[in-house]
Amino acid sequence: MPQSAFSHVNTWVFDLDNTLYPLSARLFDQIEVRMTRWVMEALGVDQARANHLRTHYWHTYGTTLAGLMREHDLDPGPYLHDVHEISFEALVPDPNLAARIKALPGRCIVYTNGTARYAERVIAARGLDGLFQAVYGVENAGFLPKPERAAFDTVFALDALDPSCAVMFEDDPRNLIAPHEMGMGTVHVAPVAAPADHIHFHTDDLGTFLKRITG
Repeated sequence: MPQSAFSHVNTWVFDLDNTLYPLSARLFDQIEVRMTRWVMEALGVDQARANHLRTHYWHTYGTTLAGLMREHDLDPGPYLHDVHEISFEALVPDPNLAARIKALPGRCIVYTNGTARYAERVIAARGLDGLFQAVYGVENAGFLPKPERAAFDTVFALDALDPSCAVMFEDDPRNLIAPHEMGMGTVHVAPVAAPADHIHFHTDDLGTFLKRITG
């Protein structure tokens, strides 16, 4: 991977879950349990049906919330607050990753399908405070989720980001399609690569990858 591939970048966009912390932390296991419970109570269905709807809406709309809003007119506020009230004990500070992000030239931002408040708590637990110039949650996209192009358009316009000078780090390959179409660099962060035309690079270790960029 040549450093020149990133020489034009002045904005570094990071997803949050399973990107700024390892998949092994399993935070989403906790969130999914709370999502299922919420669906059961809100729609009056049993656990099996709630689990089915949770995954069906995620595959169909990008997030469970998007499906609940579109098909059931759910108020997103209480849902988002509840499902993100989890334990962060599995997260540990990562001084190496912090140093690598700090060394990047230009602005660093976080954009997540979770809430900005949740993102800030994860950032703090990982010891990454003060490294990001902005943190954007799904609420900043009008509750439209990644991978919808309109969600990216909204957040990037809010940030005044120039896609031609930006790169996106993301664990879900679907969420790199729109950034690629917009002219951004794309880096898939996951244990296993998912080769596709819209993915420029893959890494299973974000800190090491960033070190290769900054030298």
